[in-house]
Amino acid sequence: MAGFFDIHGVSYSYYGRIPALIGLHLDVREGEKFAVIGSNGSGKSTLLQIMSGLLYPSSGTITFRGRDVSEKSLNNREFLRFFRERVGFVFQDSDIQLFCPTVLDELLYGPLQLGLGEDVSLKRADEIMQMLSIENLKDRPSYMLSGGEKKRVAIGSVLTMNPEVLLLDEPTNGLDPRTQCFLVELMLALNNAGKTIIIATHDLGLVDELQARVAVLSEDHRIEKIGSSEEILNDEDLLLRVNLIHEHMHSHGHIAHTHLHSHYLFHRH
Repeated sequence: MAGFFDIHGVSYSYYGRIPALIGLHLDVREGEKFAVIGSNGSGKSTLLQIMSGLLYPSSGTITFRGRDVSEKSLNNREFLRFFRERVGFVFQDSDIQLFCPTVLDELLYGPLQLGLGEDVSLKRADEIMQMLSIENLKDRPSYMLSGGEKKRVAIGSVLTMNPEVLLLDEPTNGLDPRTQCFLVELMLALNNAGKTIIIATHDLGLVDELQARVAVLSEDHRIEKIGSSEEILNDEDLLLRVNLIHEHMHSHGHIAHTHLHSHYLFHRH
């Protein structure tokens, strides 16, 4: 559905002089899986932070459900509540996101801030802890959690607000294979339940697993191409051009051999 998330001509520069995004045009449709991919430093995380209202574009506009998302609109209490109830952001580094004394407090913080009341908030927290299999962690502080446990709690702290959209920045980064698998299955289940899933990643295997629509960012911070995961992942020239795969040479006896190589979840010969 057009008009869900629309980005028109968005550019962003850090300190007014270091470009991070240049002239982006894209839309995200309600209920879809959408991935922003690119090499490190291409602007993926910056784009997700702009979509979540944590940064404001240097130029261009972003709308959510036909309403401007800007510094001015987010200073309006009515729109701020409308937006924060519907759009949840999961940071790449869970330590940035977790600040409450215990896991239970983390899960309660969002719904209590929305004024949902203690009973409703506790019910939501219990449901999310069961969904994420973290009931046994509810009394622990975040510094006593593993990386995978922190990621589950960070996601849980967003899910207790029951948003329509989840933006996840490098969701599988630094996680063990079992937690990665759990996270992929969770994202697919949430999408099947009607939630829009938007991720920033350079993990091509994750893009393949999710079968998302994909926007590719180049190293000069522009959109190189938008297409289906199959179309993007089969375009080896594109992936080479944006530095997501590279040619690797090795020798078998006296014969030199090159093949395309990715440092992510799949390895193509």
